[in-house]
Amino acid sequence: MGVSMTRGGNTRKTGARYELLAAVHLEKCGYHIIEKNYRCRIGEIDLVACDGAYLVFVEVKYRKNNKKGGAAAAISTAKQKTISRVADYYMKVHGICADQSVRFDVVAFDGEEMELIRDAFAYAGNVRF
Repeated sequence: MGVSMTRGGNTRKTGARYELLAAVHLEKCGYHIIEKNYRCRIGEIDLVACDGAYLVFVEVKYRKNNKKGGAAAAISTAKQKTISRVADYYMKVHGICADQSVRFDVVAFDGEEMELIRDAFAYAGNVRF
């Protein structure tokens, strides 16, 4: 029991560290961070930001190494669908119209190497509100 709790705590601590590094990098690239760790009943999005005319939903992924395909490869189709649904919910709750330009970016960390992937995947939800 203790090992599982410790690992979960370390995972959250590691995730928070890399999300902070990603947010700092994005701001240096001209993004305006609106929210960190947005959570709702559907799921969560690591960062919500504005980049020019785009509302950007950002997934931050960390892998100690790329033995399993690297951090960017860890964002499955199912995860893309969840992020898309959470993005829809976020927009509805915040009164953002459906024709707002939206983008899904990924900040991938393989070890300490960071890569920003703009427009990493297309909207994967069922219906925009």
